[in-house]
Amino acid sequence: KQWYQRRVRGGQSDEYSFVFKRTSTLYSRRASKIISTVCSMFTGHYVFNWSKFCSTPLKSPPSFDGRVILYPTERDLRNYLSWRQADCHINNLYNTCFWTLVQQGGLTTQQAEKRLNGSFSADKNEILFSEFGLNYNDEPAVYRKGSTIVRTSSVDEETKRKKKVLEVLHCDIIGDAFWEERPELIV
Repeated sequence: KQWYQRRVRGGQSDEYSFVFKRTSTLYSRRASKIISTVCSMFTGHYVFNWSKFCSTPLKSPPSFDGRVILYPTERDLRNYLSWRQADCHINNLYNTCFWTLVQQGGLTTQQAEKRLNGSFSADKNEILFSEFGLNYNDEPAVYRKGSTIVRTSSVDEETKRKKKVLEVLHCDIIGDAFWEERPELIV
């Protein structure tokens, strides 16, 4: 039941964030207990559910590091989560451009890395569009925005009772709209 104190979860690539409400009393707010348990639970669920999402077997056991950060204000927390989403975009744009240069452009990985060295987002967008006819904005949102998981309420069709469900979103969390539609997440 204590795990319901998590308000927002989000991630991309190998970086995931778990936001607990400010009033959380999980493990008496002991940072070392929270982080060791979150990392353990996340890794366990990652391995347990791997085959539901990937057909390739794991080649080695995954591991994740972690840290507990206490943000003093709601604005600081939103800034952190915004930064994580912006980082997702930056990393995916680079990787999309890099692998397009290699797979469709015939460059070696070393040549693609050299070509992109020092480039800006506009440069990468231009390469994708002018050389390969790809509009980065047409890439699926999951890759451009990462995943944000929130707990929402729904009504069970069979029992007609309210139940909590996890909803996976691939949307903008940098702007105000996401937070205005879900004010309970930041409280």
